[in-house]
Amino acid sequence: MNQATLSPNNSLERRERLQRVRGEIHDQLVARIDMSALRNIKPELMRDQLRLGAQELCRFHSDLLTHAEQEEIVEDLLYEMLGLGPIEVLMNDPTISDILINGPNSVFVERRGMLEETQVRFQSLDHLVNIVQRVASRVGRRIDESSPMVDARLPDGSRLNAVIRPLALEGALVSIRKFATRPMTAADFVKRRVATPEMLGFLAACIAAKLNIVISGGTGSGKTTLLNMLSSHIPQGERIATIEDAAELQLQQSHVARMETRPANLEGRGEVTASDLLKNALRMRPDRIIIGECRGVEAFDMLQAMSTGHAGSMTTIHSNDTRDAINRLEMLVGMAAPELPMWFVHRQIASSINIVIQTQRLAGGTRKITQISEITGTQNDAINMHDLFTFQQTGVAENGQVEGHFEACGIMPKCLPRLRSAGVHIDAEMFRQRRMEVDMEQMQAYRIQ
Repeated sequence: MNQATLSPNNSLERRERLQRVRGEIHDQLVARIDMSALRNIKPELMRDQLRLGAQELCRFHSDLLTHAEQEEIVEDLLYEMLGLGPIEVLMNDPTISDILINGPNSVFVERRGMLEETQVRFQSLDHLVNIVQRVASRVGRRIDESSPMVDARLPDGSRLNAVIRPLALEGALVSIRKFATRPMTAADFVKRRVATPEMLGFLAACIAAKLNIVISGGTGSGKTTLLNMLSSHIPQGERIATIEDAAELQLQQSHVARMETRPANLEGRGEVTASDLLKNALRMRPDRIIIGECRGVEAFDMLQAMSTGHAGSMTTIHSNDTRDAINRLEMLVGMAAPELPMWFVHRQIASSINIVIQTQRLAGGTRKITQISEITGTQNDAINMHDLFTFQQTGVAENGQVEGHFEACGIMPKCLPRLRSAGVHIDAEMFRQRRMEVDMEQMQAYRIQ
């Protein structure tokens, strides 16, 4: 039952009674309805049919249930049979960004950057595993003892990752990254002090001038959110190919070719990797290619694409800072082509990537762009890069929020002539070394014309 809807003052007897009646109605509903037939009808009609059946069965127990309790049981049954059971109420909460389940009796959420435990509970471990298996099967994935891990995209775009026994000691570990119904804009980034208008104006200029960009950071640092925001500056007339393991990008353009990788089937066949999709994307006449996350041998193909006619491409990578991102990219390319000498790999990276952006999740759950760095070439077989903007943390406030300020590093970008030749005019004064303020009134001044 959805325990989150129960008042703390409800008696134990009432909970047990509702649980017993709910179980009886659930069994009766499953026995009366042909679920295989329901799968062939529209979801809205399926929900209506199940609701009518549940309401009719509840009326047979009207002597034990109040009207409010009947409605509660009906909603719980719909969540159980069509949704995510007890956590459906968390999925519908717009303030929650992540749901983290550590077994049937431990459910946490991230709300406004902070973790908090909920009162939501599953009936048993089997109850939790059954829900995960049902959700995975609906999107063409599987999870069982022979394949105890799954990464899947839910119908609403949210991303589900689950691990069960024998790998999960608690029986089942589930994390759900909820899908944002409204993509964040540059104004949202400034309001939340993720970056300054100058920084975002420069990045928008880089997108317009078709510079290749890598966004680096840790898990949950906001890489995909930033990638979504930056992609909004891509002109509508360009064809974009996207490649992801689980589709999270929310591109607003009308001409987008979206592709998603596929794991192997039960026989170990049919796997389609990001590298496979990237090679195929090159044959689809894309103007830009966006890879949701670069984590394997596709790194080499990505660099080749960036330097051979697909300028303005973007990807994300896991790292601790912008220089570490380049080091990790070197490692990934080395995995794909170990026969290549390192000096060649360095030159390939330097000629393919222009800008590296570091995002970070700081104290109090706040996300910030902590570095914007430019790659300027190679020297003595080493990659040269410098910081253009940084965030300097000075401490942590009493409320747990990080304290600090953004700085312009005083270095004129090497790419500035390229921006101007592309018709993008930005004020060179923004790069003067100084402390920068987050001012919403500057948004208009740094808007790309």
